[in-house]
Amino acid sequence: MSDSLTKPRVVIGSDHAGFSVKEIIRKHLESTGYAVCDLGTSSEESVDYPDYGKAVGEHVVSKHADLGIAVCGTGIGISIAANKVPGVRAALAHDVNAACLAREHNDANVLALGGRIVTGEAAIEMVQVFLTTAYLGGRHQRRLDKIAQIEKEERGAAARRAS
Repeated sequence: MSDSLTKPRVVIGSDHAGFSVKEIIRKHLESTGYAVCDLGTSSEESVDYPDYGKAVGEHVVSKHADLGIAVCGTGIGISIAANKVPGVRAALAHDVNAACLAREHNDANVLALGGRIVTGEAAIEMVQVFLTTAYLGGRHQRRLDKIAQIEKEERGAAARRAS
């Protein structure tokens, strides 16, 4: 079995403020054998982070990728946008421990990073931990079930408000 068959498929996206860190991450992942789908942006020209957070989230929940990485200036806005996509569990991390716990305890499927907050080297460390850490399940599953129930209830409430 080739290495790329055992590694998760990764989707990555950023706004202009996260572009340089996204590029560092993308190049590292590609050089280490990950299949990476880069949804942009492709420069430091100003763009809107919600577009990229949504795109990364949709790519993950549609199973076009196993895990996603989203980068904006702080990671906050892009994580909020990604979390609006039903089924996304985007976690903002500023250190390796948070990236690890996002996977172990929360089964996060999108890692959000701040391109103005973390260095490229730190981002690579967090991404590697995020991509190689397994969800622990067990006592954490009931909490994820509650989150899924909230999501379901809120979708129903939104549909009722719309009619």
